[in-house]
Amino acid sequence: METSKRLFEEALTLFPGGVHSPVRSKVKPYPFYVERAEGAKLYTVDGLELLDYCMAYGALILGHRNPRIHQFIRDQLEKGWIYGTPTRLEVELAKRIMRHFKSIEKIRFVNSGCEATMLAVRVARAYTGRDVIVKFDGCYHGANDVLLASKHLKPQGVLDCILNKTLIARYNDYSDVEFLFRKYGNNIACVMVEPIAANMGLVLPSEDFLKGLRELCDSYGSLLIFDEVVTGFRVGLDGAQGLYCIRPDITILGKIIGGGFPIGAVGGRRDVMSLISPEGNVPNAGTFNAHPISMAAGLATISVLEEGKPYETANRAAKSIADEIRDESHRLNVNIQVTNITSMFHIFFTEKPVKNYEEALKSNTMLYERFHEELLKMGVFIPPSQFEVCFTSSSHDEEIVSLSVDKMKKVLRSLK
Repeated sequence: METSKRLFEEALTLFPGGVHSPVRSKVKPYPFYVERAEGAKLYTVDGLELLDYCMAYGALILGHRNPRIHQFIRDQLEKGWIYGTPTRLEVELAKRIMRHFKSIEKIRFVNSGCEATMLAVRVARAYTGRDVIVKFDGCYHGANDVLLASKHLKPQGVLDCILNKTLIARYNDYSDVEFLFRKYGNNIACVMVEPIAANMGLVLPSEDFLKGLRELCDSYGSLLIFDEVVTGFRVGLDGAQGLYCIRPDITILGKIIGGGFPIGAVGGRRDVMSLISPEGNVPNAGTFNAHPISMAAGLATISVLEEGKPYETANRAAKSIADEIRDESHRLNVNIQVTNITSMFHIFFTEKPVKNYEEALKSNTMLYERFHEELLKMGVFIPPSQFEVCFTSSSHDEEIVSLSVDKMKKVLRSLK
């Protein structure tokens, strides 16, 4: 990997840490640089072929360079790629999203999940006239000031007066949230949650946890915000809210609805969303909002997903890998926990099931890093961080899954 090494050495002189997103620096001894991608595979500048289970951290449910998305984008490029005016595409994509997400009555497209979460909090505060928000330890909602509050690390450059407006609860612990509401309920504007936590590893909601949040918000007049940047159109056409039959007041979307291009979206109840300018006085604007290429790629992606087959393939791939690794760990008597839902799976090197961030932190992160490093040597790329998630796509066919499982089993045996 001499070319990647040389590029990274140069990048270190140009960019903070040599990268533009911290997780990319976790690949050791240095990040590999990608030349191109196709289907379920990455091809590096050093000529390596890698089976990809990051899938742009969940954005590519149809795999890399899907031909139907590619054609849709090419058609749009022939017409131009940005106008600074509305287009038919944004109307069509909005209608397609609302067809499946019944909680969304109006929507605003922005350029990232981070922008979307920031706007969602602003709208919730305007609607309720309150300033306190509740988030969950280990849930990530983008690098904006109000949502960077953490029990474990104080972010530099963020004012205490901002961080103090954010209450942090334990994921999957209804009583912890209930306690905060009893104490601060009349000042709580909203609760923001990943309905399926995908930034502390993959942690599923316990029975009635999301239902309890809905009931608390209703009782105290607060808004419930689902951050479905990861789960929206991945766990199904109607997201996690459809899977668990919970209707939030505001939904945040990203990743898949842009088909691999930059996007974010805030959608929700008509009376709440109508507060956003120019209809209301909650500010939001952006030259690249509803960018035509992102709209085209998202529309193409959802059109393919509606056919159903991509979900069958992607979900089967993730379940097969999770089941095989779980069975192999039992045979080897290795203490790991394998979590799987639809086309997402994750491995914690720990003895007990993980229900929240505190328990995730107790897992053997060093062993996970070795697992990642050894798999990379064998041509399989999983996220380099214990707290990211593995994703499959409609390009992960039986041959790729079989090859991946074989390599994962070999690495597990070597680690034992």
